[in-house]
Amino acid sequence: MHRQIFAGEETVDYAFMGQDPEAADNRWLRVAFQNRVPIIYFLGISPGRYKAMVPAFISGWDAATLKARVAFGQSETTDYALPETALERRYALREVQQRLHQASFREAVMTAHDNRCALSGLPEPLLLDVAHIMPDKDEHFGQPVVTNGLPLSKIHHAAFDAHLIGIDPNYRLHVSDRLLGQNDGPMLEALKRLNGGGLIMPQRLKDRPDRDRLALRFERFKAAA
Repeated sequence: MHRQIFAGEETVDYAFMGQDPEAADNRWLRVAFQNRVPIIYFLGISPGRYKAMVPAFISGWDAATLKARVAFGQSETTDYALPETALERRYALREVQQRLHQASFREAVMTAHDNRCALSGLPEPLLLDVAHIMPDKDEHFGQPVVTNGLPLSKIHHAAFDAHLIGIDPNYRLHVSDRLLGQNDGPMLEALKRLNGGGLIMPQRLKDRPDRDRLALRFERFKAAA
């Protein structure tokens, strides 16, 4: 299904359960199609973990091919109506592609790093973001791969994005002079203590942050000093 979503333009196919179009699960799809009822589509992002895509709609039902077509609506609206135009359906599917990309990338990076912040070791996933080393808009280095991601607490993510914390290609941490020169409570002191420390590394060598990407990002950190 992931391949269909990323290759699709407006809708994706959904195979019937079994070979009988009148089986209960398949009849429910037909009812949803006929009544234009919004549904929740659970899309797998890793073994045993799913991302709810809301709203979704059955936009076609074909007993001959034993397939239904699924269209997606815009997630930011409370008006759950089936998109009527091709432009609306393409826009909604692009949104689903982006949400799937983000969820899959986050899950892969978090798993590689044992659900801990790579700077502080904080082990609470609800307090962690997954940061790109190189932004995804970079065509050459911004791919959503494990080696381009770091799980960071929200304060560390903000500092990393603002170039207040840098990571060199040897996995050493650097805190900007801007922060080092300030004295303002325990949170700031905790950030300052990172200076000269090392990145908390994933167990598998192949999951370690890419040195070339770190080098490029570290140049931006130095330029911002």
